[in-house]
Amino acid sequence: MAAPKPSSSSSPHTLYRYLTNPQRLHRLCLLKLPFNSHDRKLRSVRCQTPEFEPKRSAVCSDVTETTSSSSFCIDFLTLCHSLKTTKRKGWVNHGIKGPESIADHMYRMALMALIVGDLPGINRERCIKIAIVHDIAEAIVGDITPSDGVPKVEKTRLEQAALNEMCNVLGGGMRAEEIQELWREYEDNASLEANLVKDFDKVEMILQALEYETEHGRVLDEFFLSTAGKFQTEVGKSWAAEIIARRNSRLAKKLN
Repeated sequence: MAAPKPSSSSSPHTLYRYLTNPQRLHRLCLLKLPFNSHDRKLRSVRCQTPEFEPKRSAVCSDVTETTSSSSFCIDFLTLCHSLKTTKRKGWVNHGIKGPESIADHMYRMALMALIVGDLPGINRERCIKIAIVHDIAEAIVGDITPSDGVPKVEKTRLEQAALNEMCNVLGGGMRAEEIQELWREYEDNASLEANLVKDFDKVEMILQALEYETEHGRVLDEFFLSTAGKFQTEVGKSWAAEIIARRNSRLAKKLN
C-alpha cells in the first residue's frame, strides 16, 4: 500500500525553519512547554545560546542547594514532557492511528538494553542510559525524518543546539555533562555500547512496524528495507532475524 504523502505543512520541516532562526527558536521553546500565560516561564531558557554553558551542579540531592536544584530538575522534566506527546513522524506519515510517541520508542529500547544477555566488553547500564537520551533533543526539534529533507549534518547541528539548551535548563553540572556525553557517544557511534543501542533503535522500529502491520492490516515494507544489512552486532542481527522470520510467517499465512 502506498504511503500517504505528508501534508504541506510538515514539508519542509516546520521546526527546521524555526531552528535556523535563533529568535524563532527562543519563541518555539517557550511555546512547546506546557505552561499557560499565568505559569512561571523557564528562567534559564535561552535558546539563542549556541554553546552548552555549565553553570552549577544539577545533582538534585545536593543538600546545600535543594530548592535551586529541584527547580532545575522539574524545569528539565517539564521540557521533556513533549517526548511523551510527540508522535513518531514515520508512523504519522503512514496514517497509523494512535502511533507511538518518541518516549514510547526510547522506553522499549531501554527495556532491550535491560533484558539483553551479558556481552563481552558491554556495559548494560550505559546502554540503558544511551537509549534513554539518544532522542532527547527531539523534545525541542521534534522528530526530523528523511522525508523532511533536512541534511544529516544540519539535523545533527540542530539537535546539538537543542541538547545544549536542555542542559542549560537542567542547570549544567555533572548530570548535564553526562547527558551530553551519552548523546554524543551515540551520535558518533563511538563505543560498543553505542553500536548495540544503534541496533536496538532499528530493531525497535521494525518490531513496531510488524506490530502495526498486524494491528492495522498494513504492509510497511520500507521500514524493513531501510534497515536491511545495517545491523552491527550479533544481538542486533539475531533479534532482527527473529522479527523478520515472524513477519514472513505471518505474510505466508495471509497468502494461503
